[in-house]
Amino acid sequence: MNRGKPLIQVAAGVLTRPGGEVLFAQRPPGKIAAGYWEFPGGKIEAGETALTALVRELHEELGVQVQQARPLIRFRHEYSNRSVVLDTWQVDVFSGPVQSREAQAFAWVRPEQLADWPQALPTVAPIAAALCLPQHYVFTPPDRTPAQLQAGLRALPAGALLRLRMPALADADYSALARALLPAVRSAGLKLVLDRDPGQALALGADGWHATAGVLRTLAAAPQGPLLNLASCHSREELVRARALGFSAAVLGAVQATRTHPGLPPLGWQGFAERVDQVGLPVYALGGVGPENCAQAFAAYGQGVAGISAYWPELPGSGD
Repeated sequence: MNRGKPLIQVAAGVLTRPGGEVLFAQRPPGKIAAGYWEFPGGKIEAGETALTALVRELHEELGVQVQQARPLIRFRHEYSNRSVVLDTWQVDVFSGPVQSREAQAFAWVRPEQLADWPQALPTVAPIAAALCLPQHYVFTPPDRTPAQLQAGLRALPAGALLRLRMPALADADYSALARALLPAVRSAGLKLVLDRDPGQALALGADGWHATAGVLRTLAAAPQGPLLNLASCHSREELVRARALGFSAAVLGAVQATRTHPGLPPLGWQGFAERVDQVGLPVYALGGVGPENCAQAFAAYGQGVAGISAYWPELPGSGD
């Protein structure tokens, strides 16, 4: 890294329509990287917060008024002549028609289209990754029968990732359970993540593969192919490694004290935010959290929350 390069703080906004499309803008002639596509925004001036700068820039560029926005992802990107920290916000509610006030072209696109968009700036990729992932990552309780798991699927948040976490099962039994559950998982609008061999996950038609922190340390790269690759992390160093290896996302914890890890000091939300800051990887908060903590995760630039008991109803005598 060239420490002589200027550091520029930028606020960017992802304007989102109710149908899920996001606004993508092309840089106009006369600007650096003219013709390339990005999310609208601009430089954070001295004395401004990221949100204040975002509100100002979106009004100046597009003529809209931001009414509801929340942090999405914050990361650093190195160009040859400058370093940019991109503070990105998801804008769910805004007023006024979008106008091309700087003669820029723009388009409403599905987030999954962004990966193949021609002439997209390199800073688009981490934002697109966050947009394509849900805010809930659910782990299965190890004490549920297959029938109990299947019965609980409809109560889970729509679009959530579901990790089949059954450490006591032999590989063959785990594979059989995954195969049996997959149709019901898909029918419930969920995405199935397996945590054994990535080849097994691919062969079974799962949506993703989850690496434990121990497995992460042994890898030279994330598995190639269509699977989402997620990793368990406990430190900033592990998050940085997961991003360098090409993982899609990570979970970081424990954010709060948990019964399953009584000797592990909790990070707290401030500790979570410090470890996630500028990593450039979508990160789920894990440990003593549930759906009610999504706003806290967002405020810390997390992707959302991951958990077990908070997502599953208590069974009589289960101890959950």
